Amino acid sequence: MKGSWSVGILLFDDVEVLDFAGPFEVFSVTAVTDQKGDERKPFSVKTISETGEPVKARNGLTVSPDYSIEQAPAFDILIVPGGPGARNTEIHNDRLIDWIKERSASVELLLSVCTGALLLAKAGLLDGKKATTHWASYDRLEQEFPEVEVVREVKYTDGGRIVTSGGISAGINMSFHIVRRLLGEQTAKQTAKRMEYDHPFG
Repeated sequence: MKGSWSVGILLFDDVEVLDFAGPFEVFSVTAVTDQKGDERKPFSVKTISETGEPVKARNGLTVSPDYSIEQAPAFDILIVPGGPGARNTEIHNDRLIDWIKERSASVELLLSVCTGALLLAKAGLLDGKKATTHWASYDRLEQEFPEVEVVREVKYTDGGRIVTSGGISAGINMSFHIVRRLLGEQTAKQTAKRMEYDHPFG
């Protein structure tokens, strides 16, 4: 079984902070312990913006990404967050949409948080698939992308390679779900305990 994954999180101006920071925290703090009691981090998490320049997230938080989309290495997992920047600006950014579509072909998992689903839909990646988004954007996703089967009032939808989550904090639930998928429930529960988060599984 594969034991390590590289994770890339896309950033842009007016990205919702918890959309990217929640998954960043979950994957970054996840650890597994071997039979000798040694701990290792199975996820290496990096951030990307279109130009590589700092982005101003929602409410003024400035974040310096690790890479531009041109410099970014291959990732096993790519996370596309949402926020006003996604639904108002980046959905019209053909260069970024094309990059998401291109990268989708090589990643093991493509994840969206909140209105990041709109960017996946714009790239044609959700056609014929179930997907969810922030509750305030259910109708928009349904109307603008009729080939997408919008699922309402769920934390996330798991379509195998593509997993979408609802609004903002739901990205944390989705991230725990991915940790559980890849590393088992015990590791997911240990991660939730480390974060003092009420884990979203039984």
